[in-house]
Amino acid sequence: MTPPRILLLALLAFAAVTPPAPAADKTNVLFLICDDLNTDLACYGHPQVQSPNIDALAARGVRFENAYCQYPLCGPSRASFMAGMYPDQTLIRGNGIYIREHIPQIKTMSQMFRDGGYFATRIGKIYHYSVPAHIGTSGHDDPFSWNYTINPRGRDVDDEADIFSLQPGNFGGTLSWLAAEGTDAEQTDGISAAETKGQLERYKKEGRSFFLAVGLYRPHTPYVAPKKYFDLYPLDQIEVPTVPDGYDASLPAPALKTIRSKKDQVDLPDELARQAIQAYHASITFADAQVGLILAALDETGFADNTVIVFTSDHGYHMGQHGHWQKLSLFENATHVPLIIAAPGVAVAGAVATSPVEMVDFYPTLAELCGLTPPNTAVGKSLVPALKDPAVAVREEAFSQLQSGYSIRTARHRYTFWGEGGADGSELYDREIDPDEMVNLSGKPEVAGLEAELKARLESRIAEGRKVPEGLKQIVTETKRQEKGK
Repeated sequence: MTPPRILLLALLAFAAVTPPAPAADKTNVLFLICDDLNTDLACYGHPQVQSPNIDALAARGVRFENAYCQYPLCGPSRASFMAGMYPDQTLIRGNGIYIREHIPQIKTMSQMFRDGGYFATRIGKIYHYSVPAHIGTSGHDDPFSWNYTINPRGRDVDDEADIFSLQPGNFGGTLSWLAAEGTDAEQTDGISAAETKGQLERYKKEGRSFFLAVGLYRPHTPYVAPKKYFDLYPLDQIEVPTVPDGYDASLPAPALKTIRSKKDQVDLPDELARQAIQAYHASITFADAQVGLILAALDETGFADNTVIVFTSDHGYHMGQHGHWQKLSLFENATHVPLIIAAPGVAVAGAVATSPVEMVDFYPTLAELCGLTPPNTAVGKSLVPALKDPAVAVREEAFSQLQSGYSIRTARHRYTFWGEGGADGSELYDREIDPDEMVNLSGKPEVAGLEAELKARLESRIAEGRKVPEGLKQIVTETKRQEKGK
């Protein structure tokens, strides 16, 4: 339960919000986010995954090749981009935390739009939800961020007894899947797509400007999708990543712990590993189909020419790389996210931007595109220059953190250290020759100068990410939330 003092401050923030009013001349926003989606998409070069609707969106907007989350776990990542702040500023580094527990007077991204006369709607998961337990509820949503919310619930929840799981009865934090009976429309995300169409038709009728955030639940575990999507990925065509003998010894102890803590997911039998990958990819293609329905509704209602579309995920995901499954690592697999922005009249259609960017950049980007002024707590950088000219470098590196670890991803390298100042070990990868980040170069004499430079850059980013924005009220508590991937 939210403490009374925090609730009072939140109510005061809510009371200060200007009621929305019809304003059809404004630029609208459609914010689409999948849950636990990595870059296993055709437009990002995956050779098998079918994602025609997301690919089509990339063809009408700018695809960001190097976008990164700030924390590879649902709750901290979502609070970070909705606040426009780093996790050491929001103080949210675990799941199951309401954003106003620690920053009660924050103006969230959608709240900025409410203040600007937009009608802000949430459909599905934007803030943290325990999946599948919270499907159909408000989860850990922030009610002060929205004018209206919809919590869809489909047969994927009712079919839980049929779901296979490595831990029977546990679906959210472990590998689990189901090739479901029935249609797309019966699934929670299918209902979300239908609800989105209904809201767009409502906005058209009422002449409202909108900030519409749609959070799909797939491909989060359990990987549930109609059976036809599983059939697209024959098991004999799936490759399972391998790890060389002795690999674990190359990692600092905290890094190794992040990828070996779930003992039931270590050294999966080949058959189970193939099934898990098949189910994950099936869930991606199912989610892609729902994205297609939503984008078709945007076109049908006539909003496409006056709506900024953002498509992304909350963090990346391992599917056997480094011998790890799911999220919660500081490797590329867990920190790298898909990001496509289509901004009519601004974005260069079909372009690819290669600059490192961060999810905290969403807030100032959407503010600039819609002519709004973000608060000083939104500390990211606007991506508008890269939308206009994809060759522009918005950042020199992207910054992520996890537990006691911090990492930067430059154009060529990833550098990570654990503990204050790297006291618990470090990692350095040359992605030009080691794109899978399997050869840790840290400590080798031939890279000493480079490592010193990257360490200084990382320490600078950590200091920047810990700086409390002027006027921000933080509430520091001793409450410890478990960092489970649910």
